[in-house]
Amino acid sequence: MMFLGVSLVLWLGARSVLSGEMTPGALAQFVLFAILAAGNGAMLSEVWGDVLKASGATERLTQILNERPDIAAPANPTPLPTPGRGAIRFDRVSFAYADAGERAALRDFSLDVRPGETVALVGPSGAGKSTVFRLLLRFYDPQAGGVFLDDVEARAADPRAWRERFAYVSQDAHLFSGSAADNIRLGRPDADDAAVERAARRAEAWGFLAVRGGIDAPVGDRGRALSGGERQRLALARALARDAPVLLLDEATSALDAQNERLVQAALAEARKGRTTLVIAHRLATVLEADRIVVMDQGRVVEQGVHADLVARGGLYAQFASMQFVDAA
Repeated sequence: MMFLGVSLVLWLGARSVLSGEMTPGALAQFVLFAILAAGNGAMLSEVWGDVLKASGATERLTQILNERPDIAAPANPTPLPTPGRGAIRFDRVSFAYADAGERAALRDFSLDVRPGETVALVGPSGAGKSTVFRLLLRFYDPQAGGVFLDDVEARAADPRAWRERFAYVSQDAHLFSGSAADNIRLGRPDADDAAVERAARRAEAWGFLAVRGGIDAPVGDRGRALSGGERQRLALARALARDAPVLLLDEATSALDAQNERLVQAALAEARKGRTTLVIAHRLATVLEADRIVVMDQGRVVEQGVHADLVARGGLYAQFASMQFVDAA
């Protein structure tokens, strides 16, 4: 439309110049004004497009802000005991995801974890190990049975207070742009520099942070300035800084090489002292020092015990061990 408007002015002006009704100078002025008007009109159309985009984004943002979580605090939440002991109990829990049809992730699942105990969850993919963590973190509530922490049922507690009792390290280290200290403080916002540095040292992360400027070292967008193992150790430092009574490790050493894995395993051995630890691991070498190994299959506990006893039984765990250990016999 702007181009057609300029063309119309030029055509009408040329006819007027040829007929002697207008001077060439006046035609040049009209053409200049038409070009300026066309440019401003084009800018207005772009602004209008931006307004429409902003309107759509605002509508979506308003919908998100108006969402009400399914996991909400009851009217009179039961307070969790202080200090937390870290006693965990699953009492005949059954759970199925909404889009899984009739397939249940957990079926009549029961498990008791004593305070300060290290329990490893192993089993084939789809056995329900990650679902156990999601229920503990209250991403979901079970359809049947109950999940208890220090003898308080999950649905009776405030979700915020409940989640403060857990420190979680996932298989994929989720880091954000900023400094190493900023990422470590996500686990404990009120931690001072000394606590942040102490957590980094315990997670064996101080070695690579020191050469980059210490806890103020930038990590880049999503931690791109760090290697996979360095990102994982920084995520471990975040969990250690949180100092929660329960530590959840989901393949926390999967991104480490053999040397770094030994260092982090030593750090985790120190971190496990005085707190309950649940570990998900597919590499059985990472769970040999657990107080108890729980073998899961199809949402149920099929075996429990230590490594040597489970291998001797010749069950599902022995099959895993035979594939991963040459001397599993």
